[in-house]
Amino acid sequence: MAKTIDGLYYSESHEWVKVVDGVGYVGITDHAQQAMGNIVYVDMPDVDDDVEQGEEFGAVESVKAASDLISPITGTVVEINEDLGDAPELINKDAYDTWIIKVNMSDDSELGKLMNAADYAKFCENEEH
Repeated sequence: MAKTIDGLYYSESHEWVKVVDGVGYVGITDHAQQAMGNIVYVDMPDVDDDVEQGEEFGAVESVKAASDLISPITGTVVEINEDLGDAPELINKDAYDTWIIKVNMSDDSELGKLMNAADYAKFCENEEH
């Protein structure tokens, strides 16, 4: 069973979003970091870059593979997690406590296209079979 957190929104590409006062904190799920293994590099956009739901905004690289990061929301990047430059392995330690970018969201209704924790857990189970 995939580890999930209630109150977060999940995408089929294994990103999560936590919304606080109109700002979306975006990271990758525990399921994704487990599948990737030891993360060695995170490629992030710049502050003030625009991201669009369903579009690539960066990449995560592990010793096994590289995976594109797909934005679960549309908006403008207001902050990147500078800690990941020196310590990308923070994602492996706690995927849900380690956001990658913060996005000033432009369309709250997009959250309706994402999964809740229970739906995401089912999605991961189905993916494994």
